Amino acid sequence: FTSGTTGDPKGVMVTHEALIHFARVSAASRNLGPQDRCYAFVPMTHVFGLATVLLTSLYAGAQLVLRPQFDPAELLDTLEHHGVTQLQGPPALFSRLLGHLQELGIEHSQAPALRYVYTGAGPLDLTLKQRVEAAFGQTLHHGYGLSEYAGSVHLTRLGEQRPDTSVGYRVEDAEVQVTDPASGRPLPLGQRGELWMRGRGLMRGYFRDPQATAAVMRAGGWYASGDLGELHADGALFVVGRLKEMIIRSGFNVYPAEVELALNQLPGVQRSAVVGRPEKDGNEEVIAFVELSPGTTFDEAAARARLREQLAPYKLPSHIVVVAELPTSTNGKVLKRQLQERAATL
Repeated sequence: FTSGTTGDPKGVMVTHEALIHFARVSAASRNLGPQDRCYAFVPMTHVFGLATVLLTSLYAGAQLVLRPQFDPAELLDTLEHHGVTQLQGPPALFSRLLGHLQELGIEHSQAPALRYVYTGAGPLDLTLKQRVEAAFGQTLHHGYGLSEYAGSVHLTRLGEQRPDTSVGYRVEDAEVQVTDPASGRPLPLGQRGELWMRGRGLMRGYFRDPQATAAVMRAGGWYASGDLGELHADGALFVVGRLKEMIIRSGFNVYPAEVELALNQLPGVQRSAVVGRPEKDGNEEVIAFVELSPGTTFDEAAARARLREQLAPYKLPSHIVVVAELPTSTNGKVLKRQLQERAATL
C-alpha cells in the first residue's frame, strides 16, 4: 500500500518478479552479502521496508537485526556493540537520531562496523545530509523509489560522495523521463517537470481500482508519478517535490522543498514541513511548521530576517508554527494532509 501522505492509501499490485529483480539490483548497489548485518525497523507493509530492507537482505543472505519500532538510544547501542554494517531509514529517523546525539552532547556516533548509510522514502535536504555524514563519518546515500515501481528507479553509487542531494542514477531496466505536466512532452536536460517511468518494476495497477490506475497511466506504458524533478547531463536525478504540494503564490510556483531547505538551516530547527493554504482570490499562502532540536528555542524575528536573505518575497511563509513533533506515518513520511488541515484553522 502507498503511504497516503497526501491522499488515501492505495493497494499496489507488484509482481514477485519485479520485487526479486529489485532485491538483486539493490543488493548489488551496496555490495550486500552474507557478511553484513542490516538494522531493520521500518514497517514491512510498505515498499521501503519490504523491498529495500527485508527482501534485499534475504536475497543477499545478510542478517537482519529486527526491531518493532525506532528508538534512538537502542539504535546507538546496537551500532556500537552489535556489528551492524548497514543502516537505512527515512530522513525523519536520522533527524531524530541527530537530536538524540545533541541531547547527549555527542558529536560522532560510535559504529565500528558500519560501512553503508542510506536514506529514502522522503525528500532529503542538504543540511541533514551534511550533519549525518559528519556524525557517522560515512557518505549518506540516497535514492528515489515508490510503491508503484517495486523499489527504486534511481540510486547513488557506492564509493561516490556527491556534494548535493541528488537521488543518483538510473537502475537497471528502469526508464525515467521528465515531462511537461500540461502536455506530457519530454523536456530537455536541466528543465523541471513531472517524472514519468516505466520498466521491469512497474506495477500492474491499483488493487480493485481501475479508475485510479487509468488516472496515472499514459500511452507507451508510462506511469505519471506526480513527482517533480530534473535530470542533469551526468545522468543524476534531482527530485524537487510533488505536483500536488506545489504552492501557487501571486502567480509564481513555490516548491515546499526549497522553503524547507532554508528553514532547516535556521538555528534550532531540527526539521520542517511547508504546505499551502488556499485564499479567496485563488492564491495560496505559504505555511511553515517547524520542529525544534531538543533544548532549543525559536526566535521568529531573527528567523524571518535570515529567510528574507535566502528566499524571494513570494516564497516567504505567512505563518511559522512551532510544533512539538511533525506528524509522520509508520514509515517516517511527514503527513502533510494533517498539516494542511491544521493550516486551515490558523
